[in-house]
Amino acid sequence: MVVTFDPHPLRVLRPDGIKLISTIDQKIEQIERAGIDVLVIIPFDKEFAATSAEQFVQRILLDTIGMTELVVGYDYAFGKGRSGNTEFLTEKGRENGFPVTVVPPYYRDGMLVSSTKIRELVSDGRMEEACRLLGRPYQIRGEVQVGKRRGGREIGYPTANLQVNQEDLIPRIGVYATQVICGGRCYGGVLNIGYNPTFAEGRLVAETHIFDFKEDIYGKPIRVNLLAFIRDEKKFSGIRDLAEQIGRDVIEAQQILRTSSKNLSACCAAEFDGQR
Repeated sequence: MVVTFDPHPLRVLRPDGIKLISTIDQKIEQIERAGIDVLVIIPFDKEFAATSAEQFVQRILLDTIGMTELVVGYDYAFGKGRSGNTEFLTEKGRENGFPVTVVPPYYRDGMLVSSTKIRELVSDGRMEEACRLLGRPYQIRGEVQVGKRRGGREIGYPTANLQVNQEDLIPRIGVYATQVICGGRCYGGVLNIGYNPTFAEGRLVAETHIFDFKEDIYGKPIRVNLLAFIRDEKKFSGIRDLAEQIGRDVIEAQQILRTSSKNLSACCAAEFDGQR
């Protein structure tokens, strides 16, 4: 059994203090894929934040859930004032007869696997390293929005546009090679996340050109895995220069996709397993 909170406690306690790596839907999917039998999501608000660590252990973990063993990370803390740290839990375990397992720090490729490090990597556009720590590509998702429709008509590269939530973790502004999951299939793609400086729009948007794709998907959900950063966003002198650069971006993205084909097939299969 996994116990978690929604919304993220820091969203309630410090609204500007956290950028989410995963939405609650993504979190549910990942926990299910890990083979967990039961997930308990506790609604978190300011009233609940006043719950002491003592009350949380006794009323929720023991009396309500019936916990017999507890597993937490080495830096875990909960309860009012974060008083429920690992030392507190270990002592409560001795008093109430439940064992407490503290998972030690885990390193991959010399990097500590932590949400702080993953946020740093995503913000820097270091998607391959973020993927290694996450165990999956960093993903954005949403319903395709109606944009200016200039991608196909004027530029020659139609795009599926997603509105970006400024409260979530925003990757480095620029162009990425991507894997797009749509309508039960996986496609390659190239994405620009930024402000469209060539057209002076000033609104943050994620625009994905999907390879070998011509369907109308306005209003439909898609998922976009960010695989590798290609370049920074820049302002071009006109549509022709922009189109030529996108052509070069497409070639580079296709090369990245070819070299990652085995891993991408596994990512695609995992996405469809999670949607069954």
